Formats: sequence, structure tokens, C-alpha cells
Amino acid sequence: MLNAITPANGTRRPSIVIVGAGFGGLSAAKALAKADADITIIDRRNHHLFQPLLYQVATAALGPNQIASPIRSIVRKHRNTSVILDEAINVDRVNQEVILRDRAVSYDYLILATGAQDSYFGHDEWAPYAPALKTLENANDIRERILLAFERAELEEDGAERDRLLTFVIVGGGPTGVELAGAIAELAKRALSCDFRTTRCHDAKVVLAEAGSRLLPSFSETVSNYAYRALEQRGVDVRLGVPVTDCNEVGVKIGEDHIAAATVIWAAGVKASPAGEWIGAATDRAGRASVNHDLTVEGAANVFVIGDTASVIGADGRPVPGLAPAAKQQGAYVGKLIMRRLRGDHTAAPFRYKDFGALATVGRSAAVVEVGGFRLTGFAAWLFWCVVHIYFLIGFRTRIVIALDWLWSYFTLDRGARLIVGARTGAADMNNATRKSAAAAAISVAR
Repeated sequence: MLNAITPANGTRRPSIVIVGAGFGGLSAAKALAKADADITIIDRRNHHLFQPLLYQVATAALGPNQIASPIRSIVRKHRNTSVILDEAINVDRVNQEVILRDRAVSYDYLILATGAQDSYFGHDEWAPYAPALKTLENANDIRERILLAFERAELEEDGAERDRLLTFVIVGGGPTGVELAGAIAELAKRALSCDFRTTRCHDAKVVLAEAGSRLLPSFSETVSNYAYRALEQRGVDVRLGVPVTDCNEVGVKIGEDHIAAATVIWAAGVKASPAGEWIGAATDRAGRASVNHDLTVEGAANVFVIGDTASVIGADGRPVPGLAPAAKQQGAYVGKLIMRRLRGDHTAAPFRYKDFGALATVGRSAAVVEVGGFRLTGFAAWLFWCVVHIYFLIGFRTRIVIALDWLWSYFTLDRGARLIVGARTGAADMNNATRKSAAAAAISVAR
């Protein structure tokens, strides 16, 4: 184990570097707020993102500022903590430095909480046509794609092209895919149903494609079946057991069935950031770094990997899920462990994940909750889902604003963030003639 750090000149405090200001990184910073050390948080964005509600930004239910908080304001009261807005690209374990774009930051202890990124399973060429949902930029892009589809359908005279514009395909039947499918169906059939004169928003088609045999595979089969029924009641076309085999500017191919769609959203898979490669750690198929029982890397007792970047085996022998609660628990554990080491205590009880269950919303008044053997579905589960998410948001004002927004939307069916602020009206899409010929070709292929 690493000995307590005593600077050669007797004056320098230990330096603790945290790469990534997600749930795990900020939990570690919070646990180290009173440490006699210099804490440095490095992130390529200046905000912490509450990812569980990112789909609501993508579907115009919330604004970006409602689920993101500036990192500097979050750690404002941490007198030992500084923030660097930059991107980590490597780690020099020999010299104990984190390599940034144009500088290097020395560390005595390093916490890698760099999260995950999109995985197209070897088909990265699909990314331009099927954006994933990981960042605020992704959410804004998807929201504009959805809203512009309705705007263009309002002006479209060709029936086939109008149908293509009003077809939305979500790839992946996990929590993100299920939540997106339900939200887009309700946006089209409720929130937008009275806003257009020509377009009949009830004609919008939402397709959810899952290669596996059921939705929400991490939940019980009972809960999965409920989610399936709830989506069907909202008009979602759920397709199970058939993978996506192609994706382009015209639409997607699910098995042998081609679907002409103007908007495709990828929610099928993720892979870890390359942090495991930076430190030379063994990684699994998803790129997650294998860690010891105390979340350190083999051969480097002062390097910790947490969250979606780490492959952690729980006390029950099963992998710890890549969920926000797990990342927060790991961050708090590492922070407390480093605090003990700074005091000269090198004992380390293994990390133990406390599973508080899982939950997902299917739409207005419908959600699923599973805690151990306890299962809850429907309106009661939806209320529980709302309370839990409001509780874990950062800032009292944010909690109040989102609670009021949800209350207003529940009774009025309105979505207050239906703004198109980008420049996607021209170059980003094909011209009318090209789009019509592409749609015609797609229909011909489908036949």
C-alpha cells in the first residue's frame, strides 16, 4: 500500500486530481472537501449534468439549464478545491501526471471518473444519422430534429415524405430507450396535437427497436411486460428480438424490414472512456478498467477508477451496474479512503455496493420501480420516480422549478421548452427533391 505522503520540502500539500465531474467525481470531491490536500477537478465541460433527466430536455419537457449546474458553483465552498476546464487525453503513471491538451497536472492521488461514451457496436458510420443521448449538445440536437420534423411535415405536400418526417425510431430498449419512446409519443399525440393546422400529430409513428427478447432487461420480466403494455397503449410500435442492420439518411433497417424515418435516436449501448488504456489497466469488452476491491488499479495504489469507467465486482460476485447511485457510492468510498490514508490509516475495507433498486418512467402517470423483491408500477411508481429525481437534483431552486414544471405539464399537457435555436433548417438536411426521391426509394425497397 502507498505510504502517507510527506513532501520533500515539508510544505507542499498532497495533490488529489479528479478527472470527471459526473456523479462519481463530485461525490469524491464532496468527501474530500475538508481534506488537508489540494483537490483539482478536471472536466472538458464547465457543468455537472443530471443525466437521468436528459431525455426530458431532448423531448422539450425541460430546459438545459434545469438539469445542469456549473461545477465551480457546486464546489464554491470547498476551499481546497480548484477546477480546470480542459480535456484529459492520457495519464503518465511514471511521472504521476494527467496529460491535458496543452499542459500536465501532477498528482499524488488520482481518481478517474471519466464515464462512458456511445457505442455503435462497430458501426460508427451510423452516428451522424442516429445521434445518441449523452450530453446537452446531444439533447438539444435531438429536440431540434424532433420539432423540425413536425414543422417540415406541416409544409410537406408529398404523403410519403410526410409519413417519413413523422416517423421516429429509437434503437435500444433499456431505460433510456423506453423513456424516450414514451416521451416522444406523448409529445406528438398530446403536447403538439393542437399546435398544427395541416399536420395531424396523431399520425406520428414511434418505433422502439430492441435486439433482445424483452424491454428493460435489467428489470424483472413482470416489470418488462408492464413497460411493453404501457408503451403500446401510447401508440408505440415495439419490436423485439430483431437487431438494427443498417442506418442512413433515409431511415433504418430492422432485420429485413426497412423503416423510412427522418429521426433516429441511438439508445442501444455504451462503452467506457479510454481511461483504462491511459493507465495500462486490464479492460473488459466494454473498455471498463478492472479494479481491486478498494477500486485501485493493479500496481498503482494511488490510482482509483470509479463509475462507468470501472469494472467492479460486488460482494455477491456480480458486476456493479453502471448507474448513478453506484457511481456516487464509489466516489464517496474513494474520498473517505483517501482521507484515512492522509491521516496514516492504510486499512481498506472492500467497496460494497448498496443496491437501492432501479426505476424508469414510461410516460405521464406510468413508471416502474423495482427494489429487491418489491415492485411498483403505474401512477404510484410515477409519483415515486418524480420524488426521487427531484430529491437528487442539485440546488433547492432547481428542485422547486422542476417540480412546478412537472405539475404544470401534468395538468395542461404542455411542454414549455419547444424552442428551435439551431441552424438545422438548411445544410443539415437534404433539399426537398432529394428527400422525396430518397423516401420514394425507401418505400420501394420496403415493398
